Amino acid sequence: MNADTHITQRGRSRRGRLTRHNAPQATPIYQRRNIPAYDLLKDTALARIETQADWILEHIGVEFRGDGIALGLLAEAGAQVDGPRVRFAPGLARQLCATAPAEFQLHGRAPARTVTLGGDNLVLMPGYGSPFVSDLAQGRRYATLADFANFVKLSHLSPALHHSGGTVVEPTDVPVNKRHLDMMLAHLTLSDKPFMGGVTSAQGAQDSIDMARIAFGAGFLDSHAVMQANINVNSPLIYDETMSGALRIYAAANQCVCISPAIFAGAMGPLSPAAVAAQTLAEAMAGIALAQLVRPGCPVVFGSFHSSMNLRSGALTFGSPEANLATMAITQLGRRLGVPVRSGGGQVTASNAPDGQAMQDSAGAMWATLLSGGHQVWHAAGWLEGGLVMSYEKFIMDLDHCGAMLKMLQGFTVEDEDFGRDAYGEAGPGENFLSTGHTLRHYTTANYEPQIPDAGPYETWEENGRLTADQRATARWQQMLAEYQPPPMPDSTRTALNDFVAKRKAAMPDEWY
Repeated sequence: MNADTHITQRGRSRRGRLTRHNAPQATPIYQRRNIPAYDLLKDTALARIETQADWILEHIGVEFRGDGIALGLLAEAGAQVDGPRVRFAPGLARQLCATAPAEFQLHGRAPARTVTLGGDNLVLMPGYGSPFVSDLAQGRRYATLADFANFVKLSHLSPALHHSGGTVVEPTDVPVNKRHLDMMLAHLTLSDKPFMGGVTSAQGAQDSIDMARIAFGAGFLDSHAVMQANINVNSPLIYDETMSGALRIYAAANQCVCISPAIFAGAMGPLSPAAVAAQTLAEAMAGIALAQLVRPGCPVVFGSFHSSMNLRSGALTFGSPEANLATMAITQLGRRLGVPVRSGGGQVTASNAPDGQAMQDSAGAMWATLLSGGHQVWHAAGWLEGGLVMSYEKFIMDLDHCGAMLKMLQGFTVEDEDFGRDAYGEAGPGENFLSTGHTLRHYTTANYEPQIPDAGPYETWEENGRLTADQRATARWQQMLAEYQPPPMPDSTRTALNDFVAKRKAAMPDEWY
């Protein structure tokens, strides 16, 4: 039985085998929001931020270092190019972004896993880029390829995640120049959800696209986006040749380009939320413009990764009110630009353990991200230590919060059945409603049910060893991995992917830095 249909009997204990609530579903839960996005700023305030972004692009400019092709494309489009520095007349960058789609599909290897970015749709994915992992049994350690595979499997099994992620962790036991091959192989064979490809070299980007063509069919990618590229701006205001080169490769192949300025307020730009929002918009429009010049209509995501800082120590802070306000504003700016938005946030934290601080930081950042109407959320599960660590336990704790937030975004209906009038005929004043027909009709679906077993009353909790939430999460991720089954893939496709990886690895020496 494959992972898509592996659903065990109803009614089994949540401490036992996987139930229908946590086994992978044919369609991941809740991909659309039914409550309106919250608009923090009025149009006049947003227009002032957009004017500031145009000022940055006109008077300061953005540098594209080491990429003559990008500079040539931008110059032909009317930008002023002076060495690596590119300046845009007011309105030009926005005009060049206009061919980007407001909404598009990102196809999974299984059609039921296909997601839509834009509109009222929402896509959650796990953390990205951590060089370390941690769990309660083995502690903090360098991530390996086995850890990478584990998190791809956990993401595949998680209905609250719609996307397999990208560099979920850095597999440090694999040479740097070959990691993208093993990571792509894991995404393509261990999951059938959408994913991200390699971007740390032009060859890595091309290898990723070539492997996707093997998995999806050579011609499919020309008209269908199946993967994304995380293009990090080297904020403030720099695209290096690695990022702009990868951007061009993915855009030329019609694959989704995610432009992600990374502004730590007070370090990579001025420290106010208004300044962070304006600089983020300026940097993102420059990258989106380049993607559209490479291939008009190429799908893009306007991303951001921003945080505030402890201005006494210089340490990064997450889930702060200032960062959350910037998240809300950036989402509005992206909607006005007319492209899907990945706005800040996710379940991010500076905490060193999956503790109260971690969940408080994460909840604050996630609320701002989801309520503001963002379309894609990175770092939705697992993030610790400002992204240095991917925690197995926090991954599971975050999944429960993701599920709860997704349920909340559905709102509620007010149909006749919702009011349960018949129940009042069965249970009058002073009587309980637990055995009424209305309760029995809806009790299995009425409330969101977390997958970490609850602790029960104090006496039961004490008898069971006083296990905290992170300790109970340990048993959950171990159980999920023990019962994981890979999604189906034709043997010929798997063989072709393995052969491609083997040939590419044999063609280059190991490089460890």
